[in-house]
Amino acid sequence: MPIRPENLHRYPRDWPEISARIRFERAGGRCECTGQCGLAHPGGRCPAVHEQIHPDTGSVVGLTTAHLNHQPEDVRDENLLAACQLCHLRIDHGHHRVTRSITLAARAAAAGQLGFLPETDLVRTEPPTPPRPAQGRATTATLHQLPFPEPEEDEDALPCSSRRIH
Repeated sequence: MPIRPENLHRYPRDWPEISARIRFERAGGRCECTGQCGLAHPGGRCPAVHEQIHPDTGSVVGLTTAHLNHQPEDVRDENLLAACQLCHLRIDHGHHRVTRSITLAARAAAAGQLGFLPETDLVRTEPPTPPRPAQGRATTATLHQLPFPEPEEDEDALPCSSRRIH
């Protein structure tokens, strides 16, 4: 995941080397998530492999390095996890929700508005589980096979130019 410019100072200078070591030497180019994201992975470990098609999302995997405690300064091996985009976003979901709430509250305060989120709303929640495709990604051909209801022959549902005038 790209590092936001305002957070660059929080990462060590050798972050690219540390991240590459975790993703490719330790993890062998495969997502290391064993459920930290909240999903139960078949076989116990996420099957996503760098630069291959993700079995759940159908997108090309770009392996990332996640900080489990959300502290970029903490680059201990036990705090770092090679993660596909899906697992990384799910791991960070609660953290992103809290930081977004704080950012919105700060913007509102800067604009002279009162706070609108009680601090009790700032708790971690689990992200929704994405649907698993039956066999790979849906294609246009498979979408046409979905059971859609047949349109009813209702005169009022016809476009204006097709309606009969009584």
